[in-house]
Amino acid sequence: MEGRCVVETWTEFGFSGSSCTPKIKFGLETEVFLCTGSDEVYVFSTQERKLTAVLQFPGPVSDLVESHDRQLLYVSCTSGIYCVSLPLLLSRASSSPADASSCPAELKISSESLVVGEEGVLSLLLVGSVLLILSQRDASWLLSLYKTPKQAPSSSCEMLSSFSLPLVSAVVHGDTEGKTGVGRRPVLICVHSGDAKSTSSLADSHFLLEPVLFKLLFGIDAALAKLPVILCGLPDGRLCFLPLRLPGSRLRVIHSLEQPVVFVGASVVMETGPGHAKCLVAVGEQGRVVLMKTDKGGPEGGGNTVGFIEGCVPGPVVCGLVDKHHLYYSTGSDLLVLDLSEGSSGRKDQERDEETSSKTAAALRSPASLNVCRVIALAAPEHNTSGEVQLLGLSVRGQLQRIILPVGRKDAGLSYLPSTQVGRSIRDLLSAIGDVCERASALKTAIKSKNLILRHLNQVLNVSFLLITSANSEEHLPGQEKQIRCHAMTRWSRLLQKDSLNLTCVLDNSSPYVLERGWTLSVTVFPLSYSSSAGGESCSTSFSFPFHNLPPGETFEVSLPLAAAGDSSFPMRVSCSLIFSLSRLLGEEETAHLPGLQSSCISLPLNTLTVDWLHALQVNSPTSQSSNIPTDGIQAFLSSHRTRCVGRGEGGGESASKAEQEQYSASVRVSSELLRDTLVLKSSDLDPQGTKVAPQNLCLSLLDWLLSEGPGGVKMGHHRDKIVPSSSVFTARGPNGDTVKLTAKEVNVGEEESLSTIEVRVESSSIAAVSGLHHAVLRRVQVRTHTHTHTHTHTHTHTLID
Repeated sequence: MEGRCVVETWTEFGFSGSSCTPKIKFGLETEVFLCTGSDEVYVFSTQERKLTAVLQFPGPVSDLVESHDRQLLYVSCTSGIYCVSLPLLLSRASSSPADASSCPAELKISSESLVVGEEGVLSLLLVGSVLLILSQRDASWLLSLYKTPKQAPSSSCEMLSSFSLPLVSAVVHGDTEGKTGVGRRPVLICVHSGDAKSTSSLADSHFLLEPVLFKLLFGIDAALAKLPVILCGLPDGRLCFLPLRLPGSRLRVIHSLEQPVVFVGASVVMETGPGHAKCLVAVGEQGRVVLMKTDKGGPEGGGNTVGFIEGCVPGPVVCGLVDKHHLYYSTGSDLLVLDLSEGSSGRKDQERDEETSSKTAAALRSPASLNVCRVIALAAPEHNTSGEVQLLGLSVRGQLQRIILPVGRKDAGLSYLPSTQVGRSIRDLLSAIGDVCERASALKTAIKSKNLILRHLNQVLNVSFLLITSANSEEHLPGQEKQIRCHAMTRWSRLLQKDSLNLTCVLDNSSPYVLERGWTLSVTVFPLSYSSSAGGESCSTSFSFPFHNLPPGETFEVSLPLAAAGDSSFPMRVSCSLIFSLSRLLGEEETAHLPGLQSSCISLPLNTLTVDWLHALQVNSPTSQSSNIPTDGIQAFLSSHRTRCVGRGEGGGESASKAEQEQYSASVRVSSELLRDTLVLKSSDLDPQGTKVAPQNLCLSLLDWLLSEGPGGVKMGHHRDKIVPSSSVFTARGPNGDTVKLTAKEVNVGEEESLSTIEVRVESSSIAAVSGLHHAVLRRVQVRTHTHTHTHTHTHTHTLID
């Protein structure tokens, strides 16, 4: 086929997609009916080139069919089948108000037009006065036959019979969606024997088949009785047939495409013959095409059999139709045509049949492109006097388009166009250029989207490999920090007269990669011990903080509640990790078709922090002390009152006061020489360019170091002037509310007291506070001395618990 297609856009409906297969159908005179899967049917006038009416039904419309005299329109939706009188409909549309002449008339179809109350109807077909309804039940396909009334169109239809066919295991109830993403409507057509009717009386979805092929396909009984045969193309791939009004008939499978059936029709009509189709065509969603023809057995015509020619065309196939010689189908990205009459010459010898079959199979492998993209529905073709083929199509954007195919020429030589066709050729060329530009724009958008997805996925993989490599190297080099890590800071806050300890976690991205959308910072808090008030149970709490973009060198800060006042579940382990959701690589529309992807993610551990008793110490400022005067006064009054009561009941207040003042203590001793070297190394880490100067007062420096920082990247968030001790004695309040005291002093130990050490003593009336602080101090000393003294340095640490 030479030349280029002309595409004229008549109107645009403005819908962005369809939940089921759209359908276009020619109606009375110049009317066209469109059903897109919504609860509306559009009526378009090809003469006026505009929408004339919108029919609103009670539910989503699945199919529609017109009576043979084009006076009635049967429409199936979720609640049943409605019958509408077309002359009455057009008269109501033309009598709409004058001020709404630019807008289509909206006509609501009431329940009075309901003629069949069957729910879940998928496809309709009208054969004479018999209305065929195909629906899907729990375990079978159901084909029901109804007799339509001859007089009043609103009268109910009378059920004649029904036929069922079991579902195959590959099809689930309600799931008729293929890879095209829309609900696939079953195909219903009617095939007549060639000697039964003339071609002029055939309606849409009705085909004439040559008598020999009709008899071979559907049996001699249906051929002798000249009965119409119903063909059903199911979403499970089966092609079934039912001879109408034949006693004892049932639904039988004639072939299986093993993929959803998109189109069934008949073609290859010889110009010199009686107008009978010589080929039955079935097309599957993934591109499988089956041609059923008559194979001649000999010169007398005896021993004829049905020849099945199978091929595969580029898919997926969205819609299709046939004319006398061609199959037109759309893949969504292009409109293609197949010449089905390739090699047909009418000769009856077996060699010619084999040659015809091979040429037809070769033609299936090389369809011709018409350079029209994004077509999702096609109407029956029309032929004008000049030999042009006109198709009516619906694009994925909701545009109703007339597609004029070029006239095929048999001469391959040079020819000159007459002057009257020069303008037409220019319009054809401009139209083709515009269509190719639209197709190129769509492909460019798709390529750009895929490149963005691949670039995003590359960043995710780079970050994943970086963290996995850091985790493996950290096992061999424990002191090496990750390029993506977390550090934290504790801070006490007061809200509604209640104190609480909060943790500010900071994600630091020191890597060369950008953490783009889809990443989530996950923080899990797990107490390593539990308080008696918790019932002896220790449970973890997780927090998730999604973020959109974190470039290299920037940080992401979050805050979360750690503990309430009075809680003694310390130390606490804080595990930080990065989680990436794979669904964020795609858009919402793509993710909706992949439900398994929504729960898929990549989890990468970062580092683990520890919050101990030293981090949880609460330092009272002068402001907070003055604000707590009433509370402290009440507590003092209750305490003194309780002391007096105890004193009277137990023989005096002296023993009670002595019990209340009972103190617990624990101490840690560190070599002064080792401590001096450790603090010198600490100051050099803070200022690498400065000189290494040993601290003058080791006791004050040790307390300052214990209260200012801790191992693992967690710091206390108090102001510097509040936590720097002015003497070697530091007093604070623990998270459980008890007062604690830290004391640092020089002590000589060993034989003849020759070894100088610094002793850190922890004192409190709470044994839990003493144990927790002792563990925190000991952990800091051991980690610090081990980090900065390596293996050859002698460490002397002595622990005393009173």
